[in-house]
Amino acid sequence: MEILVCVKRVPDTAENEIEVKSDGTDIERDDLVYSVNEWDNYAVEEAIQIRDNVGSGSVTVISVGDEESEEILRREMAMGADNGILLSDDAFEGSDGKGLATILKAEIEKGKYDLILTGAQADDGAAQVGGMLAAMLDIPYASLVNYLEVIDDKKLKVGREIEGGNQEMNEIDLPCVLSIQTGINEPRYVGIRGIRKVASVEIPVHAASDLGIAADAIGQANAKVKRVDYFVPDLGEGAEMLEGDTEEIVNKLIELLKAKGGLK
Repeated sequence: MEILVCVKRVPDTAENEIEVKSDGTDIERDDLVYSVNEWDNYAVEEAIQIRDNVGSGSVTVISVGDEESEEILRREMAMGADNGILLSDDAFEGSDGKGLATILKAEIEKGKYDLILTGAQADDGAAQVGGMLAAMLDIPYASLVNYLEVIDDKKLKVGREIEGGNQEMNEIDLPCVLSIQTGINEPRYVGIRGIRKVASVEIPVHAASDLGIAADAIGQANAKVKRVDYFVPDLGEGAEMLEGDTEEIVNKLIELLKAKGGLK
């Protein structure tokens, strides 16, 4: 099975104290530590497990970004992916979700993939690219996938996390696009030996001209969604802590709910 996984280089929230610029145009990016988007890492692990369980095929990781995005491609190759592709061009900067999907589609159509995986969302949190990519490719799509089973070479069984903590099970035809939710697996540890092994592997870099993308389909000037502000929400009032034994706390809570119109 040929699997493509879309990955993105993002600020590591565990390693950084994220601050917003005073003019609200962006976050402060100087000296930030970057890593692969968490959701994408689960998608790569799932792709590796599928390839190993099926016993054939390959896993290719792909990223849209600058030359520094090569480091996350090598990290995922050290994890077990077979190949990496970097899509990099100044013309790509500022692309919205549709623009990114357009860039990825152009590369994907140059290959032949049975399964395309994305993380459920990247650092902007819009969760748009997977669905848009599937629509552009005119193939089936499922989001928030937290269970995946290969039925045969034409069909998968997928579980989706839905409202209320419920699980939805579906069968989906290949080829398809799936957005992977965290918790579907446990991503493996990447050791120094694996990183050294892929350090010298050539990663092809494709620009807009290589992909044949029209200039009016990508970039900040053509984005339909534009970021206008970053801000830190004002803190609300502190929580009211109820004290006493269990029965006293329950009675106090009931009275509070009644007073605020939550109970009659």
